[in-house]
Amino acid sequence: MRSSLWLDHARSSYPPLAGESSYDVCVVGGGLTGLLTALHLAHAGRSVVLLEARRLGAGASGRSTAKVSLLQGTRLSRIASRNAPATLRHYVEANREGLAWLRRFCEDHGVPHEIRPAWTYATTRVGELRARAELAACRAAGLPARWSDEVDLPFPSRGGVRLDDQLQVHPGDLLEELTDEVFAAGGAIHEGTRVTGVRPDGDGIRVTGRHMSVHARHVVLATGLPILDRGGFFARLVAERSYLTAFRSDWRPTGMYLSCDATTRSIRSVPEGDDELLLVGGNHHTTGRGPDETQQLDELVAWARDNLPVGDLTHSWSAQDQTSTTGLPYAGPLLPGEGRILVATGYAKWGFANAAAAALLLTKRVYGDEPAWGEAMRTWSPREVTGLPAAALVNGSAGVHMARGWACRLRHPDDERAPVCTHLGGVLRWNDAEQSWDCPLHGSRFGADGSVLEGPATGRLELG
Repeated sequence: MRSSLWLDHARSSYPPLAGESSYDVCVVGGGLTGLLTALHLAHAGRSVVLLEARRLGAGASGRSTAKVSLLQGTRLSRIASRNAPATLRHYVEANREGLAWLRRFCEDHGVPHEIRPAWTYATTRVGELRARAELAACRAAGLPARWSDEVDLPFPSRGGVRLDDQLQVHPGDLLEELTDEVFAAGGAIHEGTRVTGVRPDGDGIRVTGRHMSVHARHVVLATGLPILDRGGFFARLVAERSYLTAFRSDWRPTGMYLSCDATTRSIRSVPEGDDELLLVGGNHHTTGRGPDETQQLDELVAWARDNLPVGDLTHSWSAQDQTSTTGLPYAGPLLPGEGRILVATGYAKWGFANAAAAALLLTKRVYGDEPAWGEAMRTWSPREVTGLPAAALVNGSAGVHMARGWACRLRHPDDERAPVCTHLGGVLRWNDAEQSWDCPLHGSRFGADGSVLEGPATGRLELG
């Protein structure tokens, strides 16, 4: 695979942290959630340090489709099917707050962005039924969405849901501007600083890693799947990979599009100087499972060439996202009643509006406050019971893959055995497309050299 379009340019780097230090807040994870939380808290007068294990934006934020929308495929209808109407409205309000904040920030700081209608469209009968269910959920949540039989796409469809005045951004530009603002507000940022331990320490929390230690009053884990097993989030979330491609094209889409058929397709434009690229995504699957990754990418490229007026392929990459068993994101305490360690995760491929909302909510949490819409993002609530069947399925599947992997591993000679994940001992699968070892249990990923690419694992592989 080639590099992410969003990260394909020179960026500033920030030195690793060394020695002992003390801050009011330590934010772990340098994606959108982490940068926004650090910025809000620094603006509020707190001393803040942000620690990123690799480079800023190296995770989901730098690999997203970067659509900031309240129309999110069929997510609202899925939330409505599992939760009370008030929870659905709170979720939409949270995302509305997040979108509005990002739009103001882009306008005030000259970050390139475009206002576009968002579409959930269908090409099959089943897809149309899903799209119409999404329209009903939008209306129940108070969104001014409408149905259109005509979708501005160069291939046939059965119509779709349209929501105007949504936002698309360039993550690289946005993350760079946020980084500058964190520094301007007095925050500190360190890359190449992997956190391996978080524990209570007197009246605060001790964050540790190689050659460094930070004492903080609060810690925010903005690492995708939390790197701490306390709270059992690895049992409540599913790690999914999806694929993205960028093409040169003379076609200029007027909106942002996501299909709701069995195989989803995402389409948006990307301004590039006086020209535009076409971004096409899809083919999601559970990390470490399913069809060959190279095949997934080849199928996506073939679909784009068959259905869209595209030219040269300029970029191809993949992204990893976490989806909760309740269908809702999490932003709040790692453990019930423990407000010093906070987490944010479970955005289900809609990380930009959700990340902005989560950062606002976590900031208020530090001050012991919570807006009404925060109910939709609670880490602990009675609705976790509604997610138990899905959680049982997720964990049962993980157990099957654990047993299957070890049975296969024991049949091979020692020098041919796949390595074992440093998180909970899952047997890793080689991903030839990305030259990585992927865990089918909870989505940890490692480079060919054993370095950690994705958590919850924090320890590198010791490859023979």
